[in-house]
Amino acid sequence: MFCLLLRRSAVHNSCKLISKQIAKPAFYTPHNALHTTIPRRHGEFEWQDPKSTDEIVNITYVDKDGKRTKVQGKVGDNVLYLAHRHGIEMEGACEASLACTTCHVYVQHDYLQKLKEAEEQEDDLLDMAPFLRENSRLGCQILLDKSMEGMELELPKATRNFYVDGHKPKPH
Repeated sequence: MFCLLLRRSAVHNSCKLISKQIAKPAFYTPHNALHTTIPRRHGEFEWQDPKSTDEIVNITYVDKDGKRTKVQGKVGDNVLYLAHRHGIEMEGACEASLACTTCHVYVQHDYLQKLKEAEEQEDDLLDMAPFLRENSRLGCQILLDKSMEGMELELPKATRNFYVDGHKPKPH
């Protein structure tokens, strides 16, 4: 294969056209080849059905109007993305990056001890959540396990989206 190259002449400060033969290795792949991957969405694990009945965890969401929605999740599901899968209005503005409180939920008192303890960052965010209660948690931080069978999660009357509502928290 021949490739045309431009070489700058130092003496005349002009370009000359030269040709140079370039050998291609046997395994040559063009640099501009397109690669594709399967598109994925946030919370894709939660969009998959349980592989066996041993993985199923039944929970109930109670929306701000009191409407109860029973949902069948699986071990390891994130409560925020599971709500999205079933059309429950839980915003999740930060997409589970622990940067907002729009997935704020009230956990049934019987199940609070079964949850992993809230980390400091979650507690700090919850301090800014409207309608905070003792049983408040962020849905994006709750991963289902079998001990949560029958758990009820209540959505607060309102949430605050810092970026949409205009409030931006100041660092401590």
